[in-house]
Amino acid sequence: MKKLDKVDIGILNLLQEDAGMTNAELAKAVHLSATPCYNRVKAMEDLGLIQRQVTLLDPEILGLHLNVFIHVSLEKQFQSALEQFEATIAARPEVMECYLMTGDADYLLRVLVPDIKALEAFIRQLTTAPGVARIRSSFALKQVRYKTALPLPDNGLTLPARE
Repeated sequence: MKKLDKVDIGILNLLQEDAGMTNAELAKAVHLSATPCYNRVKAMEDLGLIQRQVTLLDPEILGLHLNVFIHVSLEKQFQSALEQFEATIAARPEVMECYLMTGDADYLLRVLVPDIKALEAFIRQLTTAPGVARIRSSFALKQVRYKTALPLPDNGLTLPARE
């Protein structure tokens, strides 16, 4: 097991806010010199804790005005049907998130499209996907909160052993 101390948590919080900050800026912010800071970041990458760094874009500026949540129910929940549906969804760039769910629907999708016409085209294709029985959509009227940073404990934490 690996123990993350307060400095590690500070590094992770800062990187979650701005992954583009330089190692020198990061080291200064957590009161380390550059080499120990780099070594900590590298160790967390090697553990798989830091998976990748991304750039977040503004969907509105890019003309992606409709944020739609779509509940999808399949005819049957056989492993092959789930895999086939997931492969279909993985190939669609407008699908931002997809979750296998409990409850009324089998999947919950979050889709970003420019307009109602694009949503109609997406839904038409989705309804013809093998195994899809029912689709229910809900439009997001306003994004109240959106974040990518995970909540981390201030005082550190112990990571479970990886297999």
